[in-house]
Amino acid sequence: MTTPRRLAVIDLGTNTVRLLVAEAEAGPVWRAVHAEQRVTRLGEGLEPQGALGSEPMARTSRAVKAYVASARRHGAVSIRVVATSAVRDARNGGQFARDLAAATGTIVDVVSGEDEARLTLRGLRRGLRLPSGRMLAFDIGGGSTEYVLARDGVLESAVSLRLGVVALAERFTFPERVEPSRYEALVDDVRGRLAREIPAGLTASPIDVLVGTAGTVTTLAALDLGLSAYDPERVHGHRLTRGAVETQRTRLAALTVAQRGAVPCLEPGRADLIVPGIAIVMATFERWCLDGMVVSEYGLREGMMDAIVGSDA
Repeated sequence: MTTPRRLAVIDLGTNTVRLLVAEAEAGPVWRAVHAEQRVTRLGEGLEPQGALGSEPMARTSRAVKAYVASARRHGAVSIRVVATSAVRDARNGGQFARDLAAATGTIVDVVSGEDEARLTLRGLRRGLRLPSGRMLAFDIGGGSTEYVLARDGVLESAVSLRLGVVALAERFTFPERVEPSRYEALVDDVRGRLAREIPAGLTASPIDVLVGTAGTVTTLAALDLGLSAYDPERVHGHRLTRGAVETQRTRLAALTVAQRGAVPCLEPGRADLIVPGIAIVMATFERWCLDGMVVSEYGLREGMMDAIVGSDA
């Protein structure tokens, strides 16, 4: 009998750092034993500067080091860090990844946008019973948004757009209540990006199901469910309608950013990002003429774990 081993993946995103520790058995079988996340805003100021700032790098490095220590406490014998948009786009991203690898003794993989999309699909296949037909999945991140088209669970096409909530929040600030005209300007900006940058192949045929993953959509699902404390089991698989998202947009637009940060299940570090995130969700509904989506707790982090375990099998 093969002795189970514990592995860890750290998803190093533009806004959030996420840890997953899993126990792998014989073959491609694994189960999560520990997960946590922390908002560090690595991509703060990246768009105008073209480089990662010293303070965002410092606080992100502290978070990654803490998660490496946590993974080891949970028995992980192998730890991989997967870095996404902020690290791959910044002119000093490569050096940051090398410094982080040296400081933590881990492998830091800087993945391309296309690989990020493929790994996200792999995570979705792991976590959801994907329906037959054409599925469009999207992952709204701090520095990019990935769209993945699959038929019967098999990848057909994918694109990664440099369209993330951190840069949008820096351009469209809403410290007070959201002015309708300012929100419309935000949505128009996102609509224009989707119209110009989404390949024709992703919009050529009807979509049978839309799946959303990552912080914006899981937060919206928790708010729609009325949760007082975040419950991933209830969020995962939740059907989030266009009307429900519009209801939350109206609710949150009436609040200041400080008041948004006090809403249950809306992390303070996401308070200024949720409105730009909603704009991407609504523009996605419009672009594909859809009225709802299935929410997934699984995504890039789980896809990376599945790939590591599969390659070791």
